[in-house]
Amino acid sequence: MYNKGLYSDWVPKPVQLLLIVLLLAAVMPIGGVYTGNISSLVSGTGAMTEYFMWANYATTIGMGACMPVVIRIKMRFKVRDKMVLLLVLLGLLNYMNATTLQPMVFVCTALVIGFIKMMITIELFLPLMTMIGNRGMFYGLFYTFVLVMNQVAVYYSAEFSLLYNWQQYYLFTSVLCFILALIHWVFMHNKYFALKVPLHYIDWLSILLFVSTFMFSAYVYAFGRQQDWFNSKNIMNASIAAFVSFALLSIRQLTLKRPYLSFKIFTKNNVQHGLFMLFWLGMFLGTASIQNTFAVGVLGYDQLTNAKLSVMMIPGIVLAGAIAVFWFKKEKPLKMYIFSGFAGMMGYAIIMYFSMVLEFSYDNWYLPMFLKGYGMCSLFISVWFYTLDKLEMDEMLAAIGLVLVWRTFLAVGIFSTLYSWFQYRFQVTAIGDLAVYMDGMTVTPQNVAANMKAIQLNAIIIASKKIFGYIILVGFGVLFYVFTHHFGAKRFQYLRFVRVLGGKSVIARRRLRERKQLLEEIKDAAGPAV
Repeated sequence: MYNKGLYSDWVPKPVQLLLIVLLLAAVMPIGGVYTGNISSLVSGTGAMTEYFMWANYATTIGMGACMPVVIRIKMRFKVRDKMVLLLVLLGLLNYMNATTLQPMVFVCTALVIGFIKMMITIELFLPLMTMIGNRGMFYGLFYTFVLVMNQVAVYYSAEFSLLYNWQQYYLFTSVLCFILALIHWVFMHNKYFALKVPLHYIDWLSILLFVSTFMFSAYVYAFGRQQDWFNSKNIMNASIAAFVSFALLSIRQLTLKRPYLSFKIFTKNNVQHGLFMLFWLGMFLGTASIQNTFAVGVLGYDQLTNAKLSVMMIPGIVLAGAIAVFWFKKEKPLKMYIFSGFAGMMGYAIIMYFSMVLEFSYDNWYLPMFLKGYGMCSLFISVWFYTLDKLEMDEMLAAIGLVLVWRTFLAVGIFSTLYSWFQYRFQVTAIGDLAVYMDGMTVTPQNVAANMKAIQLNAIIIASKKIFGYIILVGFGVLFYVFTHHFGAKRFQYLRFVRVLGGKSVIARRRLRERKQLLEEIKDAAGPAV
């Protein structure tokens, strides 16, 4: 009646593993928009870039909204029925994106795609976790694979847009989802994972408040610069709506017997420090906007050349994953691995600070992108492992949506927004400083127009250098914090002798161990959502 696997018993194990990897490779990179073809979307639809930034945030928000209820949904339906339906829905949503010119359609479909994507990927984590066994090694292998596939998706979305048009990549993804649905209809078993549970315990109003809180926040992040921040009535209204929605969401959780979210885990020491480190990881990941401004605005790269920079991160990602597998296999302390991740990000920032010149060569990207890939992958693995360590499954699932949104949306969004604001302010200041050269001696009035472009490009470089300089200063503080943090190590240890008095205690402890192992597997499976 129940089957904790995914496929029918007659399917060979190697074929099952191949199907899981194929499904992961296809589903994990799927989103409402792809950073590689945003410029094509803007030119093709005539909409502003901010709409597609908003849609990009919406995918993560959808994943976070699904996270607290994903286990209940998993246990409610038969595996084959659910997986086939979700893959068909993904295909239809991608087809909608391929055939629309309305930017709000992208925002809405991106939110639903994130929700569906989380329901699919949770099915894949449990069998993979069972195969690998060690939680840290699982994180190392899984994150490496997913991050590599994300960079490949960025590149191919740009290449499809350049060779054909932006619709073709969505159509390709749609057809791929339909093919996967057909394959899994044949190979998957038609049984429940465990005891069937009802859905009426899910508080859909809380999910709606969760989505509205972060979608209004995403609107502020995406459109803040374009609408001049709090001088705009829309930004003010969206900020108030986000605050009110979060207040109502928090109050509602206190009145529910089965709350959608729980804030208890945020009192734990490792969760607080983990969120703190994820916040500063967002500081480094937010530099993608500065990098794009430099590559496209200053160096004049087209979208495909710019997408190739993402592919340059793959060797660093693979190295970080290999070290993680070795690290967790040997059960070494996390401190130096996390330190090496932040050090890699610092190396990237330092190289970019000194390399931002008009004569920057394409070959000079290899080292900074390698360091960025290593730092990103190692910190995704290690900090997420540390944050969710020693949490009970019920506690973790009730708050994982907030942690996921914090890591992938809030932290990165806050710093991306700050960088865009500082970039504008610093450019204005830099142009004022460069105006000293327009005194009729260095640049004559007749040559001002000819030199205006060079002055503007230098102003962009100056602004970017200033931002990277502040990032480096803060980064040294983060490295000092990581180096001095204890990471759960016991300051004092003492021997403890336990005497087993009877056989019943041995059986009880074994059952407790087995139950704890099952809960750990489910918890670990929910953890590495990207």
